[in-house]
Amino acid sequence: MKKLRSNLTFQVIVAILLGVLVGVLFPGFTSTAKLISQIFINMINMLIAPIIFFTLVLGIARMSDMKKLGRVGGKALIYFEIITTFALALGMIVGNIVRPGDGVDAALINTTHTAAPVVTTAASAAAVPAAAATTPAAAPFDWMGFLAHIVPRNIFDAFATGDLLQILFFTVLFGIALSRSGSYGQPLIDTFERISKVLFKMMNYVMKLAPVGAFGGMAFTIGNFGLKMLRPMSLAIISVYLTCILFVFIVLGLIAYWNRFSIWKYLKYIREEILIVFGTSSSESALPSVMQKLEKLGCSRSVVGLVIPTGYSFNLDGTSIYLSLALVFLTQVFHLHMSLVQQITALGILIITSKGAAGVTGAGYIALQSTLVVLKIMPVENVAIILGIDRFMSEARAITNFIGNGVATIVIAKSEKEFDQAAYENATTN
Repeated sequence: MKKLRSNLTFQVIVAILLGVLVGVLFPGFTSTAKLISQIFINMINMLIAPIIFFTLVLGIARMSDMKKLGRVGGKALIYFEIITTFALALGMIVGNIVRPGDGVDAALINTTHTAAPVVTTAASAAAVPAAAATTPAAAPFDWMGFLAHIVPRNIFDAFATGDLLQILFFTVLFGIALSRSGSYGQPLIDTFERISKVLFKMMNYVMKLAPVGAFGGMAFTIGNFGLKMLRPMSLAIISVYLTCILFVFIVLGLIAYWNRFSIWKYLKYIREEILIVFGTSSSESALPSVMQKLEKLGCSRSVVGLVIPTGYSFNLDGTSIYLSLALVFLTQVFHLHMSLVQQITALGILIITSKGAAGVTGAGYIALQSTLVVLKIMPVENVAIILGIDRFMSEARAITNFIGNGVATIVIAKSEKEFDQAAYENATTN
């Protein structure tokens, strides 16, 4: 019993259940619960940028072959594009089969805070003036601005704001320069190695507070929104969770099978991190921990250091599922028929917009707005109805993103023959 109480998985499960109970019985506790959860997430966030920097720099610096770096990065980006496209398509298919938005009375949806009239029929959609159909927040995505944004003007500002794309750009250049410094750069590599170990030790300390963070996150969610808020659009929520489950166990399961490892064993191995992600609704809350675990699982540090941070910007499987399903849901709610050709077109647009919003706060919401702007099928203000249930779907998105990036790392490591099978067997049998 004492061993069970000291188990982090058990502690997080108990904390989540207590959070639900406190949220139901003491809704006035929400402000404190939000503070508790935010403090824990902040503690994780303060370590993400330095851990990614030192891990990726060390991984690149130890790659004597720069062609290998390009090969690994290229493989990762191709893999990300293919898998996220599968995720988008699966979300759209499930949305058309389950049809979560059918039968919803749009007039009853609370959109009083929106700036433009809500579309309820295809005819009224056509009647909405162009000026009312968009808002400054939903302006077409600026690709040139996005590309320019990747290159930081001030690297200290990038680290301070936690801009992952800018940090990755600087880190890759720094790692390449360090790898070409020969013996002159070796003392710096040794110093970085020591700093990296200290950072991971700090992370281990922070992770001991994971039950507290999970408790705060769940207490805030339930206390703020209430259990009854799940009812009006519960089918949409269930659809997202169902699609994410299908994606993990069918799509990622088949990928794991083809690459000769078990998705079940991997999920069991990272069960503590999955619970932390569920409790905090943030895949980043377990990022440092999973990088460490993937190394212990048998993936080389260089592959882990390159694939995981890149995946957090470009391999958002759960977010992709959410985007396509949310789009289908909105068209059903507002009684807008989309032909097969229109849905395929929307899928192609989502492939672009889902990547374009990577690394931006509120990426899913921004990408959904950008897609509606391009499609011109309804005012973007209609997205407001998603906000009421968005928080309840964030756990599914975060967990799926988290699992997908781990599977991607193992696949790339195996393809590069940088995977220790003996370490994998040892880690998954203990």
